[in-house]
Amino acid sequence: MNFCLNCNTEITQNYCQICGNPKSLKRIDGKYITTEISSVLNFDKGIFYTIKELIIKPGSTVRKFILEDRNRLVKPIIFIIISSLIYSVLRQFLKFEDDYIYFDDSIKSTSSSIFIWITNNYGYGNLIMGLFIALWVKILFRKYGYNYYEILILLCFIMGIGMIILAAFGTIEGLTELKTLQYGGLLFIIYSTWGIGQFFNSKKVSSYIKAFVSYLLGMITFTIGILIIGKIIDLMI
Repeated sequence: MNFCLNCNTEITQNYCQICGNPKSLKRIDGKYITTEISSVLNFDKGIFYTIKELIIKPGSTVRKFILEDRNRLVKPIIFIIISSLIYSVLRQFLKFEDDYIYFDDSIKSTSSSIFIWITNNYGYGNLIMGLFIALWVKILFRKYGYNYYEILILLCFIMGIGMIILAAFGTIEGLTELKTLQYGGLLFIIYSTWGIGQFFNSKKVSSYIKAFVSYLLGMITFTIGILIIGKIIDLMI
């Protein structure tokens, strides 16, 4: 008799009837690695398909992911990690600067050290900032009934595309030395406003106004939070 390696149920066919685990796992070889890479990059439910759908119709795409079908898009956390990695690799390779983020680093403090870390790890900084933006989105769009975690999923997708936008403009800046990244930052904000507003109600102008206010308040409270934490640490030291 064969037993499932995952749940220890007796297996009578090629797959476990309880958990779906195969009776025996194939050895990892070149074909396995190729298949895994293809599963991430394929156009049916891979990274390119996800980017395409989020660029064309971000609001309805994320709403469908939350309410109907969670199989066709790359998982939101994986998506923002991949897009942040793309941005970080291109930034290191092409040596473009984050000119759209400005802070005075002449004064040495814990806050300035945190801002420097965010500049060097903007993907992680986006994830943290998303927590603040999601809070304001939840407050301003509370009548729609989405919980905080569902809004976080929305922002993972939105900010993931934002990182792709920044990577594209950063690539242009790195190759041409034209200061284009600041325009990428502006487009990031415009896209975020459009995507969030479209998610809730694409036909109301007020949705886009509240989306922009949510993004702006999220950035402000995120910055204030860093300053407060930095000041507390400085006082303790």
